Amino acid sequence: MKDSILKIECNQKIAPDVYKMVLVGDVSAVDKPGQFIDIKLDGFYLRRPISVCDCEDGKLTVIYKTVGEGTEKMSTLSQGGTLDVLVGLGNGYDTSKSGESPLLIGGGVGIPPLYFLCKRLISEGKKVSVILGFNKKEEIFLEDEFRKLTPRVYVTTADGSEGIRGFVTDAMKGLEYTYFYTCGPMPMFRAINRTATGSGQFSFEERMGCGFGACMGCSCKTVGGYKRICKDGPVLQREEILWEEI
Repeated sequence: MKDSILKIECNQKIAPDVYKMVLVGDVSAVDKPGQFIDIKLDGFYLRRPISVCDCEDGKLTVIYKTVGEGTEKMSTLSQGGTLDVLVGLGNGYDTSKSGESPLLIGGGVGIPPLYFLCKRLISEGKKVSVILGFNKKEEIFLEDEFRKLTPRVYVTTADGSEGIRGFVTDAMKGLEYTYFYTCGPMPMFRAINRTATGSGQFSFEERMGCGFGACMGCSCKTVGGYKRICKDGPVLQREEILWEEI
């Protein structure tokens, strides 16, 4: 973890209530897909944890949705401004377990960290498939970016306005994969757990106080005892999750 002052290169709207922010500076502490940053905002006591969408050549990209006062404030920040950011938080995804044909499954704002993961897996020579889940066509983002990485991209919309009608689990049926990685809301996690074959990793979206394990506010009970999502996660193995407890 490193406390860095990062410059805002851009902060633009890319879908309804969804923004893309590119930050420039010392982001060397980010070394794994699935890690997150914690942003300090003027006027707010708690920092805002946001997953890393991409990190390359001193530039860090996050994609966030305006769901409260903090993220609403973030959406007003201008190019050229600076932010105090804790960089390189969380354990990230373990790509050594992927096998030759991993499947990435993302829902809504759980999709961004899978882009960085997809790049990493492809650089390791893996044949990657991706499922992107949205409610409707107007909410789709990052589809084109994923298609530039792999031809095996499947889009689902709950209302059927684009791609496969239904949920990510509808796209999973019939696909062959050696391992899976996912990030998204809890109802999607439960559905994936009922549908998926084999092992995988789940990146949890959780309310956090400090973001680095000091407050114990985001603890989750696992087969090995309580784990802090911010410090011991946000990525947990399928086999260690107590599904009846969440």
